[in-house]
Amino acid sequence: MATLTAARGQDDRFFLTLSIAMALTIVAGFSLQLAMGRSSFASPIHVHVHALLFFGWVTLYVAQNVLVTRGSIALHRRLGWLGAGWAAAMVIVGIFTTATMVRNGTAPFFFEPAYFLLMNSLSILCFGGLTTAAILLRRRTEWHRRLHVCGMAMLTGPAFGRLLPMPLLIPYAGWAVFAALLLWPMLGLAADRSRRGRVHPAWWCGLAAMAATQLAMTLVAHSPLGLRLYAAVTAGTPGARVPPLDFPPPPAGPLITGR
Repeated sequence: MATLTAARGQDDRFFLTLSIAMALTIVAGFSLQLAMGRSSFASPIHVHVHALLFFGWVTLYVAQNVLVTRGSIALHRRLGWLGAGWAAAMVIVGIFTTATMVRNGTAPFFFEPAYFLLMNSLSILCFGGLTTAAILLRRRTEWHRRLHVCGMAMLTGPAFGRLLPMPLLIPYAGWAVFAALLLWPMLGLAADRSRRGRVHPAWWCGLAAMAATQLAMTLVAHSPLGLRLYAAVTAGTPGARVPPLDFPPPPAGPLITGR
């Protein structure tokens, strides 16, 4: 019994540490963006809503791990239902914000616009899917927390996109971000193997979902379906004049994201 309790305590501390590390990565990425003058508080209202939801989720995710570590399971469960609604709002606002950027012709120049549209939209849908699976499996703690990590890992993509030298990674910028965000489930996989001698299958399921998402965004963006989707989203807007599979030219002035 004592051994089981000690192992559970180790797990709790590991997932708390991982949640803090992911949160700090996100804060670092967006803080660097602001410090370099590539982000502006003058952004449209929907960008601020997106940021509020995004950072609110990060705060909630860390808080939930703190509650588990402290044994406040009842409060953790009550906040979990708040988190379910919060995650749903993030998916909706995330896709809307991405579509707005593409419609305005302001996709980052190190991504093909059609790829950017699919990348952000499918990434937030993958987050939503993994988070939903984690909620459905909330009574199976080992599955629940590991699937949440994989979902949260998808949200660190934009942070890595701000920390990595993206212009130097063209045309592989998207794959570079994907490789970076795999850090989190791989750390979990390594911790399982070290402490348990085996890898929990939740990691493999989460990694499979993440890999399938990355492959889908790459293949669909360059397919007739992806081009039709891009045309439908950008119809009648400045984005319609931007070639969907060409890398846009770098901006003449400072790159301001979220417009």
